[in-house]
Amino acid sequence: MTSGRKKNSRKPKRRLTPMTKIICIIALCASVFMLWGVLKEVITTVNLQRQLTEVQAELQKVTDENTYLNSEKTKLQDPDYVENYARGKYMLSKDGEQIFHLPEDTDK
Repeated sequence: MTSGRKKNSRKPKRRLTPMTKIICIIALCASVFMLWGVLKEVITTVNLQRQLTEVQAELQKVTDENTYLNSEKTKLQDPDYVENYARGKYMLSKDGEQIFHLPEDTDK
């Protein structure tokens, strides 16, 4: 014989005590503080990775330039190379030699 009423089968709600609330707030604050620290470390790591990439590119550029300059230094120690370089760049001539300057072809 049901009378249309439902039995109240719900459990009574447990209320949080003030001490439990304080502990939850402290735990939440500690979690936020730790997440903030981790986030700062991630941002720092990303920035350092970017700087490392830039510095490595600059190092490669300087290394290439150093290699080029060392090869030029070696070439400039050869008297034949210096003579040909001076003749080609500064139009120097040997005794009794004439230099004719021809215009470059621009018809290409």
